[in-house]
Amino acid sequence: MQVILKPLFHRRQECIGIYFEKNGLLQSILQKEANAKWSKTYTCWYVTCTGENYLRLKTALENKAELDVAELKKFLLEKRKSDLTTIPANHDNGNANRIMVKPVSTSAKIAGLPLNNQPISKENKEALQQFGRQLTLKGYSQSTIKTYTNEFNQFLHLIKEKPAKELSVSRLKDYFEYCYSRLHLSENTMHSRINAMKFYYEQVLGREKFFWEIPRPKKHLILPKVLGEEELRRLFEAAANLKHKAILFAAYSAGLRVSEVINLRLQDIDRERKQLFVYCSKGKKDRYVALSPLLLDILESYYRMWKPKPSNYLFEGDEPGKPYSVRSAQIIFHNAKIKAGISKSISFHGLRHSFATHMLEKGVDVKYIKEILGHFNIKTTERYLHVKRETLVNIASPLDALYGKG
Repeated sequence: MQVILKPLFHRRQECIGIYFEKNGLLQSILQKEANAKWSKTYTCWYVTCTGENYLRLKTALENKAELDVAELKKFLLEKRKSDLTTIPANHDNGNANRIMVKPVSTSAKIAGLPLNNQPISKENKEALQQFGRQLTLKGYSQSTIKTYTNEFNQFLHLIKEKPAKELSVSRLKDYFEYCYSRLHLSENTMHSRINAMKFYYEQVLGREKFFWEIPRPKKHLILPKVLGEEELRRLFEAAANLKHKAILFAAYSAGLRVSEVINLRLQDIDRERKQLFVYCSKGKKDRYVALSPLLLDILESYYRMWKPKPSNYLFEGDEPGKPYSVRSAQIIFHNAKIKAGISKSISFHGLRHSFATHMLEKGVDVKYIKEILGHFNIKTTERYLHVKRETLVNIASPLDALYGKG
């Protein structure tokens, strides 16, 4: 699918308009990964026109869509003469530590476009290489390496010739203030950026821990979105393809992440003990989950009927021996949701949220649910206490009492 990026002047600021044919999955990606907003006036999605936002868009849509930036590039060519500005130095007035950046309002150049690919100094390129090497040696997941590298790369593009290792704590505070107040980064993105910088200064440079001095924005508590039992029945019935049905059943029946579903191997199914082995999931943590008898029936039917039969992974893609892609599994869920007439804004991960919430409603202790889901912290699991239906149903509204309905 092609996505066209165009210049857009919206709400008194320059923005990047995002145009594409209606696609629920792309809309969800833009909202969650690029913080894009919908404009009723221009009937398109958009983000403010900054280098940060362009790179975030590019990363979010990588391997998911073909980007057309011709009009945006033309617009930026006309604004080459824009002036530079600096982050306000609240704590340090010395010129040596000034960080030169583009003003958000003019957005003359978008970092990452071939037109204005801002260079990183030789010293900072070496810092980026050391950063990546240390992440790999520490055994971080590919997802974390990608996120941290992107966040650190954004920082290095901004400071240009200034060596990253020479920045003081006060200048880093200035940088984070700029990210939050001028770039309007979300709380989650801010935490990722701070974590990446913390890794560089403490793990790569071996500095004494000083990031406790840098305040972190409070995260927005996002409650899990769940499907009701009737909605789930419709969803499963909408997946006519036996392989697709098996993928959705596996996710809901055991509360699995999409990456855990597609990485299930034939050897991970223990028929005798009625267990599924989840190998090296998030946080490099193995765990066992219950194998539902109904899921086992579906999996056996799928294995008998499917050709060619999987040889390694339970759900293999077009290439024999290789797992199904995350994107393909997400599309399966999205298409089934539409066919089932479910209008909720919910992703594949909603099956995991639905599993946890329904288990809680059936009286399963939250501590056991924590182990089943593979959470490290009980607080993560306790989010489901906020959406437990019985708790809400049993609390009468004063409005009902007022009119005798309670």
